[in-house]
Amino acid sequence: MVSNGETGGVPKLNGPTFGIRHLQCFMMCIGFSAAFAMRVNLSVAVVAMMDNKGVNPDFPEYHWSEKIKSRILSSFFMGYMITQVPGGILSRRLGGKIMLLLSFFISSVLALLTPWGISLGGWKLLCAIRFLQGLGQGTTMPAMHTLVAKWSPVEERSSLSGYCYLGAQLGTVAILASSGVLASSSLGWPSLFYIPGAMGIVWSAAWIIWGANSPDECRLVGAAERALIAESLNMKAREEEGKRQLPVPWRKIFTSLPFLVTLLSHCANSWVFWTLLTQIPSYLKSVLGMDIKSNALLSALPYLTMLLLGLAFCPLANYLEKSNRISATTSRKLFNSIGLWVPVITLIWLGYMTREQTDLAVILLTFTVGISAATHLGFQVNHIDLTPNFAGTLVGMTNSASQVASSIAPLVVGYVVTDTKNPEQWRVIFFIAAFISFFGNLLFVFFGTAKVQSWNDEQPGKVYELKPLNQLFIEDSNVKEEITK
Repeated sequence: MVSNGETGGVPKLNGPTFGIRHLQCFMMCIGFSAAFAMRVNLSVAVVAMMDNKGVNPDFPEYHWSEKIKSRILSSFFMGYMITQVPGGILSRRLGGKIMLLLSFFISSVLALLTPWGISLGGWKLLCAIRFLQGLGQGTTMPAMHTLVAKWSPVEERSSLSGYCYLGAQLGTVAILASSGVLASSSLGWPSLFYIPGAMGIVWSAAWIIWGANSPDECRLVGAAERALIAESLNMKAREEEGKRQLPVPWRKIFTSLPFLVTLLSHCANSWVFWTLLTQIPSYLKSVLGMDIKSNALLSALPYLTMLLLGLAFCPLANYLEKSNRISATTSRKLFNSIGLWVPVITLIWLGYMTREQTDLAVILLTFTVGISAATHLGFQVNHIDLTPNFAGTLVGMTNSASQVASSIAPLVVGYVVTDTKNPEQWRVIFFIAAFISFFGNLLFVFFGTAKVQSWNDEQPGKVYELKPLNQLFIEDSNVKEEITK
């Protein structure tokens, strides 16, 4: 019998090259890109809204203070944190399709109403709209995790989930790179809300037609592909568990070491990511004398790098796992280490940049953000590994915790960096981020696993790893040989 992770001449069971599971993944990627465009659009639109002289003066200008601006930008994330865990529970009970549809449709309608809302109620109504958008989008990742858990064969789980979440970078790159052109066009800054909103409405209509909770609920999926997914995921048993509506084992989840190290990895990644993206423009301007915000394409470069590296990592992970060169657990630890330990080096290096090294500083910044795409194939997909039944709930929990880390990181910068032109103070910030990134992955390397945990179902004490189809094929053949002897 060939165990998971061994190599050798193992026959493969193949489904369609491009099946309905890939269509579901593609649609989630496009929907996620629209969602992120709606999330990021205000951060670039607010510049034109507060100073329209450099763009299109035909549209209203608002004289808001920096304090009000901060409230506006933070209102989305206040709502976003609230619905994370409820989103996971509802996705499991009602299905990921309806939750994802509601998330994107509500967010899209609110995006279309944003310019009208600002003219009607000013910044206060804008805050309310963004808060409601955050509430809606808080269910996005739990719903997507729930869907990926049901649609992806175990050996394709890394790549399919990775492709889905690349939509975040796709949407961010698109809105940042086009923001200057759109704000200066005849449509003005309102177009930064209208275009992503319209895209979300069109996506919602397509999702109603082609989206599905699982292969068994999809009329488009063929028998071969349905069998491929069912064999890998033991779908029949999973369906029975879904019908029983298993209660969420909260105590076992919070005392599960593999879950806790996944949560810590998520928090570490968010700390580094948001420290860089919120504070680096200030660092580059104050210490290195460079204004990265003045160049929209330069602002989009880290996300573009992340998108391209993600497109490279996904097929690599798919090849390594499908060929049985490494186990799923090893794959998760490998890509998590790439995404969290490589930045340790670049963060420390970034702290020693001088005014004569601005180009190198931008390269280091871009690479540090870009390489984090590997974590999509590490801790991000690990929620599904640990518990396919409660994957949405788990990602809601870790995403909530990571949002807290994202909020604390800028506060630490404000406490440490009292003089923005002092490179030694910034060096402390980079060292803190490097330490958190190193420690967050160190625990994942020691205690992380891709094995399904006992609390995933009602059979206590059972811990196992879902097997690739080629291994199932070998085991099935061996059983048949024993029977015929």
